[in-house]
Amino acid sequence: MTSNYAVPVNEFSEVKRSIYGRQIRTSDMILKGLIYLCAGLSIAILIGIMGYVFVRGIPHLSWAFLTTVTSATKGTFGILGNIVNTLYIVVITLLIATPIGVGAAIYLNEYAKPGRVVRIIEFTTETLSGIPSIIFGLFGMVFFGNTLGFKYSILTGALTLTLMILPLITRTTQEALKTVPDSYRSGALGIGATKWYMIRTILLPSAMPGIVTGVILAIGRIVGESAALLFTSGSGYYLPKSFFGKILEPGGTLTIQLYLFMQKANYDEAFAVAVVLLVIVLAVNALAKFLSHKFDVEKNS
Repeated sequence: MTSNYAVPVNEFSEVKRSIYGRQIRTSDMILKGLIYLCAGLSIAILIGIMGYVFVRGIPHLSWAFLTTVTSATKGTFGILGNIVNTLYIVVITLLIATPIGVGAAIYLNEYAKPGRVVRIIEFTTETLSGIPSIIFGLFGMVFFGNTLGFKYSILTGALTLTLMILPLITRTTQEALKTVPDSYRSGALGIGATKWYMIRTILLPSAMPGIVTGVILAIGRIVGESAALLFTSGSGYYLPKSFFGKILEPGGTLTIQLYLFMQKANYDEAFAVAVVLLVIVLAVNALAKFLSHKFDVEKNS
């Protein structure tokens, strides 16, 4: 028995020819060429910048440069103090910003009712992410440094950078939570789980790839920041005498030291610091890719 919905052979041939043998329009080819051109230019610019920095900086990198502190009495010249200060800034900033940013995202996404208040909070968060970093530095110097009495210190710089990366962590966490299917929520609540238990054991593990990616991208911004830290953390390059005592002391990061080298016309040393910064940024991006892929594999398995 022949089906009434069978397609005749000649009509099938016409459909096949119309799909696979259709004429390619010139405008499509031009647009495709422009897309490939833009992609190629982006890659070429990145390779050009990195290649120039590496060519200028690698010859001036040495183990002594990375593992010693500049000292006129000892006759040493290095950036170890700046590397340690950068680690201090990164760790303290993340310890403060991550819980606040993730908590704010959970409140906005899971507890707050959609309305004017939520829209105002989201609008202010987006506005905060667009403020120039030097304005954050000015505010941090006046409020954290002068009003609260922290002066030029690593803590002042970390608190200032906390304000800068909060929008990034909050927004990425919100988007990660929105990707979790609603069936996970309704299923957990349907078997009697409390809302906080559901968030802690189901939502956060499911959204972890996005959260971790946001935190690691925030690390990249902290490492590359200089304008805000010029006003807040100072330019000290000495190693800490005690772990907690260093928090209230001035500390210049690698970007600050790069700026000072350029200001003093020490271009070779500046490019050497730039190589270190590029390696750190590349490592942070690679770590973000690796952890995101790892969490995705674990979630889908």
